[in-house]
Amino acid sequence: MLQQVMRMPWRGVYPMMKWVEPVTEARTLDQMPGPSTLSEGEEWQEVRSLLSKHMLRPKSVETIGCLDAVVPVETERFIQSINTMFVMTLLTMAMPAWLRRFVPGPWRTFCQCWDYMFQFAKGHIDQRLREEEEKLKRGEEVEGRYLTYFLSRAGMPMKSVYSNVTELLLAGVDTISSTLSWSLYELSRHPEIQESLRSEVMMVLGDRRIPTAADVAHMPLLKAVIKEITRLYPVIPANARVITDRNITTLITLCHYATSRDPEQFSEPDSFCPRRWLSRDGGNHPYSSLPFGVGKRSCIGRRIAELELYLALSREDEVQEMKDRRKDNEGQEMKGQGMKDRR
Repeated sequence: MLQQVMRMPWRGVYPMMKWVEPVTEARTLDQMPGPSTLSEGEEWQEVRSLLSKHMLRPKSVETIGCLDAVVPVETERFIQSINTMFVMTLLTMAMPAWLRRFVPGPWRTFCQCWDYMFQFAKGHIDQRLREEEEKLKRGEEVEGRYLTYFLSRAGMPMKSVYSNVTELLLAGVDTISSTLSWSLYELSRHPEIQESLRSEVMMVLGDRRIPTAADVAHMPLLKAVIKEITRLYPVIPANARVITDRNITTLITLCHYATSRDPEQFSEPDSFCPRRWLSRDGGNHPYSSLPFGVGKRSCIGRRIAELELYLALSREDEVQEMKDRRKDNEGQEMKGQGMKDRR
């Protein structure tokens, strides 16, 4: 049934997802109503076709300062705005529109969060475009991987560029950090898997210190670890589809957490066992674990998210390896010093 619902087309062409009304209303009030990843029908298809050319085949990832030694204040505020927005979404969903006149706080805070997120994204987009324009003036080649430059040159109105990049930025904040945190947690509880993963990473990297996207193809256990983490701890708890049959519209909500821990699909469903994904004949249905969704409306940022996780986790393993070597060296030095003192 799950496979049938996720692949069922809407009106014969586009799969439809029911987005919460407060989000779409806030975007309209912010004058960012253009086609985006939150649109439906032909508008959504237009945006998806443009984004997929870059988002589904990433060769690199960019940051907004989150990995700097000192995180910029505006980035901290952006992250806090996202967290607050999600909390206010639940409140505004439960409140009818007429109630906002008497209890304006949640709706006001909700809109303020969206205002800042758009402002933050717009600032980064404008800065990126200025940098690219300067390169063109100097006769330098503009690298095609920059999404903002690509969208602006693809005929998309700037308002749509701003809104789409805003949505992509906010979608990638808690998702990556949460999955990476759970990965480190489970690896700390399973040192034997951590050791195997470290050996795999070091074997692929050799004398190099920084992993690349090409290295990931040779790290099956690394991929299996991330796949197992997203099975056990899906970032998005549910997915939904709107289906129409005989003029009857039905909203179906799917719980990722329940399906991915189904004992009929996974042996020891609550256990962290990455090696279950290394065998082609795992025994589970291919739709039993869908943390990124499936089909046309699957997560547009999936490949970038996975690449970020792979590179971050492989880098963390290398750092741990260097820490272990440092401890061994310090132990040898202390042992040698102790022998000298006894003499």
